[in-house]
Amino acid sequence: MFKIRASKYRHVFCDEPKPELCWQGFLLSTVTGDQQYIKASSKYFAVALRGGGGPFAVCRHDRPGRFEPGTSQIVQGHTGAVLDFDWNPFDDSMVATGSEDTTIKIWGIPEDWEPTDAAGNSKKGQNLKESLVDLTGHRKKVTFLRFNPTAGNVIASASTDYSVKVWDIEKGEEISSFDQMGNLTQDVVWDFRGDNYATSCKDKIVRLMDGRTSTVSSTIEKAHEGSKSVKLVYLDNGKLLSTGFSRHSSREMKIWDLSNLSKPLSTEKLDNASGVIFPMYDRDSKILYLCGKGDGNIRPFEFEDRSPYVFRLNEGFRSKLSSKGICVIPKRGNNIMGCETARLLKVTNEQSVHPLSYIVPRKNDAFQDDIFPDCAAPEPAHTADEWLAGSSMDPVTMSLNPAINKGNIGGAKKVFKARTVAQVSSELKEANERIQYLEKKLTENGISF
Repeated sequence: MFKIRASKYRHVFCDEPKPELCWQGFLLSTVTGDQQYIKASSKYFAVALRGGGGPFAVCRHDRPGRFEPGTSQIVQGHTGAVLDFDWNPFDDSMVATGSEDTTIKIWGIPEDWEPTDAAGNSKKGQNLKESLVDLTGHRKKVTFLRFNPTAGNVIASASTDYSVKVWDIEKGEEISSFDQMGNLTQDVVWDFRGDNYATSCKDKIVRLMDGRTSTVSSTIEKAHEGSKSVKLVYLDNGKLLSTGFSRHSSREMKIWDLSNLSKPLSTEKLDNASGVIFPMYDRDSKILYLCGKGDGNIRPFEFEDRSPYVFRLNEGFRSKLSSKGICVIPKRGNNIMGCETARLLKVTNEQSVHPLSYIVPRKNDAFQDDIFPDCAAPEPAHTADEWLAGSSMDPVTMSLNPAINKGNIGGAKKVFKARTVAQVSSELKEANERIQYLEKKLTENGISF
């Protein structure tokens, strides 16, 4: 059983959000899978919608209210449903989408984007239909996307064609590919430095991969004996956590030592529910949130590098509303002076999104540096080329103290050098017209070519 011990996060709590703080009215996509269905930057979140053109909604955290289909702005450009997204950790306005149409698109959300106004009402605006970059290479639908946590503009993707690819989105090129997954990929996660990534698969093998070459460095055979999805997250001090199902279909989690994967350091049965467990780890506070698909509760644990490695903090958040999907926003987007140590966004089966704020109760109104250590900054530690050449660095960090950062905590919109498909098509058309003109002149002057 989990042990309870003294901790500064022991009394962290989360209350049911008020209706005026939630987003309602979405016609959510009906696609099913092992995805989270929602992803967020410190400024926006995205959810997939029903309809043609692979539509998805992008909403601002500071504009809760009613989303009105047909009125509120949406993003659409795919020819199939959007299955997964991921936000660039260094640009709060850049989101990647993977679709059933086998493509990956990179989008830049305009600064004036506002599907709902300050009063919480839907606001009419122009839809975004032109992507910054299109990445093609997968032969079947794209199911998972994960940005590298340290290298600028590097993203990993997984597809039902049994492959995992790593891309440089600024160049629009594939960096590496692993094409021998053996079955459907169930999860892809990067490690802390972005040097390696881990994958789980329907063949029950967890593969640890070199991020630059996409070659297998080590494996865990039958990490979980159950047939349902296995989810992964890297912890601190060379530890990996996996959640899955036992032979008897009970939910469990295991802690693995990356230096010795022959057997888990710890195995804990959670319950007998049937939903996939999403583990979300806050590296700054070392708190692990276990969120089950279809569950109403979220359980917080604290990681410590000693047996049994994870310690239950309290009973956690409980609700009658089951979750369809869930994500955590970057720490930079939290209400720091309100002692909000984490904010999760929960997609419900009632077509709504609820913000779940985890608060550590404190009487002092000053900045609490003991519960808010430096967090990942919206700046890459190295470029894609430097990373590919072998550079290995920790993420750049920043202080969350408003007196130090002066409120500059968001990932500013970066100048993205990649050209859009429309721009390239226009340039090609101009070049072809110029070639035809020159050929005509040569022919008129009797010059062979």
